[in-house]
Amino acid sequence: MNELIPIQDNDGAQAVLGRDLHQFLEVGRDYTNWMKQMTGYGFTEGSDFELIKEKIAGQPGSPNLANARHNHIITLDMAKEISMIQRTDKGKQARQYFIECERQAKAPKIDGNSITRMELIQIAMNAEQEHLALEAKNKELEPRAEAYSSFIEADGKYSVGAVAKMLGIGQNKLFRELRNAGVFIAKGGMKNTPYQQYMRHFEVKAYTITHNSGAESVRHTTYVQPSGIDFIRKKLGLLAIDPLPPAA
Repeated sequence: MNELIPIQDNDGAQAVLGRDLHQFLEVGRDYTNWMKQMTGYGFTEGSDFELIKEKIAGQPGSPNLANARHNHIITLDMAKEISMIQRTDKGKQARQYFIECERQAKAPKIDGNSITRMELIQIAMNAEQEHLALEAKNKELEPRAEAYSSFIEADGKYSVGAVAKMLGIGQNKLFRELRNAGVFIAKGGMKNTPYQQYMRHFEVKAYTITHNSGAESVRHTTYVQPSGIDFIRKKLGLLAIDPLPPAA
């Protein structure tokens, strides 16, 4: 199998470097902002990925990596989901590549001098069953990733209405619950915008409207960062995020 993306050994588990994946996917955005958005899709630092610093080749600097750039070690499961979220041919190719890497890693090492023909057939059958199971799991995840992508705005944010659909509640109810929880301001010109301590999970855009009288007033629209989806779910005690419609 050709090595499309270098596989790393992370304490005995397969992993990839975020910058290697970013380069292969041909994202077209700078790595730092892209990875910040990707990690906001419910991934957890320490279990799904780790932040590392690496010295840039040819760059002067002290050995303490003062001039280092950020990179990430990410698990193959996270790499597969990130690849799927891209919704590109490169993303599909990367996901299939990671599935094959996992399959080969789990395949037993065969000693041709001692194994019997029946044992060889059984090993092949077991490997195929594992491969089919991995394919089935990823097919289940693919429509979910597409559903998330269908809600996202061009700048990588979500409207409150879109998040309400993901959480299975009405938009007005979500606004009300966030006000009651002390996340959104309840009154005044900044109503339904987040308090400062929660701003990292949101973005507020101001716009001006002109009334029939000619007077102008400023209104504000709140958008949700990818990290804000899970923040809202936990803050309001909701059980799950599922943007897909319930099964008939």
